[in-house]
Amino acid sequence: MIEPHAPAPPSTQSSWRGPARLPVRPDTGRFLVLAGVFVCAACGLVYELELVALASYLMGDSVTQTSIVLSVMVFAMGIGSLAAKRLRRLAAAAFGSIEATLALVGGSSGPALYAVFAWTGDWGGLWLDGPRCLLVSFSLAIGLLIGAEVPLLMELIQRIRRQDAGGAVADLFAADYVGALVGGLAFPFLLLPFLGQLTSSLLTGTVNVVAGGALVLVLFRRDLTRRARRLLLITNIAVLAALATAAVLVDDFERAARHAVYGDDVRVAVHSDVQELVVTGGTHGRPLDLYLDGRLRVDGRDERRYHEALVRPTMDGPHAHVLVLGGGDGLAVREILRRPGVRRVDVVELDPAVVRLARTDPALSVLNDHAYDDPRVHVTTGDAFSHLREVPTASYDVVVADLPDPTMTAGTKLYSQEFYGLARRALAPDGRLTVHAGSLATHPRVFWTVEKTMRAAGLHTAPYATPGDDAGFVLASPDTRPTLAGDVREVTESRPPGLGASTLVHPRY
Repeated sequence: MIEPHAPAPPSTQSSWRGPARLPVRPDTGRFLVLAGVFVCAACGLVYELELVALASYLMGDSVTQTSIVLSVMVFAMGIGSLAAKRLRRLAAAAFGSIEATLALVGGSSGPALYAVFAWTGDWGGLWLDGPRCLLVSFSLAIGLLIGAEVPLLMELIQRIRRQDAGGAVADLFAADYVGALVGGLAFPFLLLPFLGQLTSSLLTGTVNVVAGGALVLVLFRRDLTRRARRLLLITNIAVLAALATAAVLVDDFERAARHAVYGDDVRVAVHSDVQELVVTGGTHGRPLDLYLDGRLRVDGRDERRYHEALVRPTMDGPHAHVLVLGGGDGLAVREILRRPGVRRVDVVELDPAVVRLARTDPALSVLNDHAYDDPRVHVTTGDAFSHLREVPTASYDVVVADLPDPTMTAGTKLYSQEFYGLARRALAPDGRLTVHAGSLATHPRVFWTVEKTMRAAGLHTAPYATPGDDAGFVLASPDTRPTLAGDVREVTESRPPGLGASTLVHPRY
């Protein structure tokens, strides 16, 4: 058994260079090293979450993006830990260099990924397109650097006071895991809401380089040669200057990138608590387009055809009381109000900023015929799934689900068997439900999965599409199969084999 302060056996002290010459007491030095571990771990997790969030925003399908980032990063951390074994004799200088590099790479990862997406877009539609190649590259680089931290920090903490390996690992990992917890909570609840994605990554890089540089240049400065101290100081100052410059220019960068993505006629660009809203056109004869988190939600060129197909078939029956799930832009409400006999329309929208935009934006309010000025329309802010739980049985004649595309992972629960069961309960016996079920041309499997899921919830379905368009819809009723009316065509093509209810997975079809 090795005593805590006894010299280690020769086989375990290949990198042992004697106790570090510290400007503070050993106990204070250990505390400062563990504090540095805490800060670096928090920064590392913020980089990871930043990549996941931005990749999900830019490329969709959050499950795939999260899997890519986590798997590549964890693999790279193992490689980085192995590679750092050769640097333990120069632990202080190596750790300082790694932290400066990590701060620059991690801090610039968000702006770089956004820039590639904005100015190059998808490279040929391949799985490894431009943005995803960069995502993998950043995940690999950040993982390598984070993995290299642990062996070097272990060496530094052992140089302050030699102790058994188990105790040193326990102290190091405790500080690391607590730091990861703080970083994981700070990103969604503090950094993202108040600073946004790009500024958050730049600020995190700044904190990272300051913490790593201060730990080495102050606490372990005597382990460095004068030349090494000077080079490390210059490097840290250069990284700080680069991050600070990027932070100052980030607003101009975002505007330029937004114009590269959406064109030159961006009129509105706001970040709500839920998503980014961008409005283009709507003036001087240009059609209005509404983008939510970078995805086209309202296409002014053909939105009328889409909303007529969504609403009109379900209004061919009792329709005094109507529930609209989503549809905060007011365009589905516009079509509902055009039918006589409507007494009340309840709209459940997750993001109040969408409703506010639909009320106040001149072009969008004209497009929706000022639907929200009608006293029959009542808006509730909240999640559609949770709202349906509170709706009394048989409350509505019509339910219109104007929700995000079913190929988006974040909205999967809104196309689940449980969701349709709640919608069925909210309908009167002769009521009707209509759902946009995705594209028949590009995602037929998703379309038929939605239709089968609705049938599994006890609804009688009638799938349909608009003539000459690939947008697919499903009309459903609790008791009998509804009859389609209006300018729509029933879809009767064979369903792909092997479909089950509530199986909205998202491969590239």
